[in-house]
Amino acid sequence: MISRLRGSLLASSGDLVEIATPGGVVYEVVVPLTVQERLPAPGAEVELRTDLVVREDSQDLYGFLDPVERELFRRIRGAAGIGAKIAIAMLSTFPAPRLARAIADGEVTALVQVPGIGKKKAERLVLDLSEKVAELVELTGMAEEAEAAPSQEAVHALVALGMPFVQADEAVRGVLRDEPGADVETLIRKGLARS
Repeated sequence: MISRLRGSLLASSGDLVEIATPGGVVYEVVVPLTVQERLPAPGAEVELRTDLVVREDSQDLYGFLDPVERELFRRIRGAAGIGAKIAIAMLSTFPAPRLARAIADGEVTALVQVPGIGKKKAERLVLDLSEKVAELVELTGMAEEAEAAPSQEAVHALVALGMPFVQADEAVRGVLRDEPGADVETLIRKGLARS
């Protein structure tokens, strides 16, 4: 089992990165877009927490910057009918803390924004995983209940106004980073301004 990979980042393209270890071995690693965005420039040292997925026809190494991201990936893959490809798509659509919260809170509307996830599959994910990811929500510091309801209401309002869900969610999260505890009206108004 390869649990961590440390080395020099050679290249990154799409969801693949190449990492050269000090011993001269170059690994190709699949990473979600949310990890890709946080990687340093090529040539810099990087350490990824990894998960090796072995199938009959392939062996793929998946990489994450944070241990919670890797654990969420593993738990999502444990759900019925969900493979590594959909788990990566989920972690590419939402950062791990937001995804864990969406699953734990049963936000089917958020989950169907992931390519390859329909309403029935999203409902099944919530049923299978909501309790299993609840502790990850606490570990990621996303358990502030006071923030949850207004932010969800603001996202739904922005979607009703025609904004794509992922963009609305990012806008509301951005407002909350600048103004923690903002009310629904402020979230909607400033969320619209960010679009």
